[in-house]
Amino acid sequence: MSKRELKNFSVERHSIELFAGAGGLSLGFSHAGFKPKAVIEWDKHACDTLRVNRDRSVRDMKDWLILQRDVREIDYSEYAGRIDLVSGGPPCQPFSLGGKHRAFLDPRDMFPETVRAIREVRPRAFVIENVRGLARTAFTKYLQYILLQLSYPMIERRSNEEWLGHLTRLEKALTASKRTDYNVVFRVLNAADYGVPQKRERIIIVGFRHDLGLEWAFPNPTHSATALWREQWITGEYWERHKVAKRRRPPKPTRKAMELEDDGKLPWRTVRDAIGDLPEPRPEGYESISNHLLIPGARSYSGHTGSPIDLPAKALKAGDHGVPGGENMLVDERGRIRYFTVREAARLQMFPDEYLFHGSWSEIMRQLGNAVPVGLAQIVAESVKSCLDPWYAPRATV
Repeated sequence: MSKRELKNFSVERHSIELFAGAGGLSLGFSHAGFKPKAVIEWDKHACDTLRVNRDRSVRDMKDWLILQRDVREIDYSEYAGRIDLVSGGPPCQPFSLGGKHRAFLDPRDMFPETVRAIREVRPRAFVIENVRGLARTAFTKYLQYILLQLSYPMIERRSNEEWLGHLTRLEKALTASKRTDYNVVFRVLNAADYGVPQKRERIIIVGFRHDLGLEWAFPNPTHSATALWREQWITGEYWERHKVAKRRRPPKPTRKAMELEDDGKLPWRTVRDAIGDLPEPRPEGYESISNHLLIPGARSYSGHTGSPIDLPAKALKAGDHGVPGGENMLVDERGRIRYFTVREAARLQMFPDEYLFHGSWSEIMRQLGNAVPVGLAQIVAESVKSCLDPWYAPRATV
């Protein structure tokens, strides 16, 4: 096939999504062209969110099969050999900076179930995401264990075998053969570097089945802080675009920051870029804008001071005991603070405006705080798909 034919080549790529939550990862992968054969999530509120948007035929969701199930009860045998991609974000509490950091001792650690799904399905590729806390020094050995399990999913953990014993067997397999079942790489990505209006760091683990013989690398960042600073303080285009008067602009940064050279990237997207066209929220909301209610009670306190409007937002947080104050607050140019509305938070996670969320405000913010930005998911998915495409092409001509 020529490059032009390959670009236009189309074959349905089927996927399974584990731990789907509110659907950020699933939606991004669907936008990239993967068709989910199953979207699995056990939480009722998250499933309600998924179902209402599926039933409203939100873009690329019309045919989703949503399974409100515990992954530990799923038999994947019916999908064996039929799935191109397994994706998902195993519960992150064992590794979260805000959790108890128990890792393999935490019963919420669902990485073993993720490995089981890959072992039984044998997809051509997988994409697993989690919080950046998984890459902390304290979890170095356990991260190595996770990566080796994903590289050798067929080497199962034995009954009553300690994880260190399993790790030892996996290490021996690697040093003995150098040939893995899956070629696995990982990287911590900052969503802001890929056009998401939020400084959200996630660890992304990608694997391709070894027998496919494919080469892949993470897509390069497209946006930068340097480009944003230049647009704000050298060219002034940012303020002109948003029609912000000089008296309402924040203090200029240091001279060193102003002298940074153009790096050829696009500017980081800011909170103002994401929500600047929305009206100020009201307690009664707006008939034409869903999930855009003013929530009272926002306050600033030490270490939790909100997200400045002219920078990418701080990472939205889910919170174990309700919504954390500072991480989910906006600070406008006058220093006033308030909570982000659900619609504003959804835009920071790049969900479309037609997307509706079900549950109480704190429950919805938990869904959003646990979500993968749709735009980041789509960029990774498009890169994975473009790597798989040449493998499909010659088989389609047979």
